[in-house]
Amino acid sequence: MSQNSIFVDGFDNITLVDGVVRFDLITVAQTAANTPPTPSKVGSMAMSIQGFLRSADQLNQVINKMVEQGILKRNDPAAAAPAPAPAPAIAAPSASNAKTTKA
Repeated sequence: MSQNSIFVDGFDNITLVDGVVRFDLITVAQTAANTPPTPSKVGSMAMSIQGFLRSADQLNQVINKMVEQGILKRNDPAAAAPAPAPAPAIAAPSASNAKTTKA
């Protein structure tokens, strides 16, 4: 099996269809001075809900390590505008409860 590396700046068009999270991988480039950067699709991914949640947890762990190492700094919540109510804990739904939604 060959392994290819793809550089991405982020994700776009994130959807949940039949229990599968699908999203485009994008890069962002500025083509001319004084113009806004333009996103370009470089690939796409599809993951089970469980795989998506595991990946999100791994990304959060990396963010927490960067905060601990001083690479990133958390925003001061007192200086920010009031935040909306916290989201409920995330649990992967069973396959029979999966619905089609746009994230």
